[in-house]
Amino acid sequence: MLIALFPNESKVQSVSIAHEICQFLTKRNVQVVSDKLHDSIGAKPLSDVHPQEVDFMICLGGDGTILRLVHRYPEITAPLLGINLGGVGFMADIPLHDIYPSLQDLLDGQYTIQNRLVMNGFTSSGSNCIAVNEMVIHRAKNPCLIELAVYIDQVYVNTFTADGIILSTPNGSTAYSLAAGGPILTPELNAMVLTPICPHTISNRPVVLMPKNNIQIHYLSELEPVEISYDGISSLQLATNESFTIVPSPHHFRLVHLLRHDYFATLRKKLGWQGKLKN
Repeated sequence: MLIALFPNESKVQSVSIAHEICQFLTKRNVQVVSDKLHDSIGAKPLSDVHPQEVDFMICLGGDGTILRLVHRYPEITAPLLGINLGGVGFMADIPLHDIYPSLQDLLDGQYTIQNRLVMNGFTSSGSNCIAVNEMVIHRAKNPCLIELAVYIDQVYVNTFTADGIILSTPNGSTAYSLAAGGPILTPELNAMVLTPICPHTISNRPVVLMPKNNIQIHYLSELEPVEISYDGISSLQLATNESFTIVPSPHHFRLVHLLRHDYFATLRKKLGWQGKLKN
């Protein structure tokens, strides 16, 4: 087995834990590779192997670390296991105290692989991007609300006067979309959420869409260009009368789900739900 191990280089704790994980895996005849920190954790260079040879990726950090990793190495399609060193972590759901039992579960095959939806985005001017969590069209430098006309499969839906619009996957439904009032979608659901950001009309509510839909957003306001950010990683610009199209990607984000981990338990813990069973 070949595992690519990625600590969050900005966290000293992450590097030391990665070194211990590398020793744990190596003792069990697992080959471990890593990128620029390979010497620090005792692994071989990632550049020594072909991306398709990697069986699993292990990321130490939070959900943001995972997103940066996916965008940094799109050529590695191996399933990813996330160890949580951050705050709110829905993808990185393995806590520090459970690292080694979880790694043993991985080696013992006690897991499933979740194929999570990824979105592709294209501007009418020729720029493109991908997103695992969300794509956000935001007013950026404009000091006022903007007008965004939405079409689904070339059928007009509405013109939103708002700070912007979030297009989210189920994976990202617990991120920015949730903060803007969007619904939580279970991770493997085949759907996308369109969530307006601070719409001027309170009847403008989030809409759940089938992923086969072609979603096109036209920027109508005679103002400065707006910003399209994707996964909080980078951004594009959209000028007046330009459009942005979002379609499902043919590729998936593959996440390791350990059998003894419970998604709804993670929701209860991370979101601070207080409901309890009664006898």
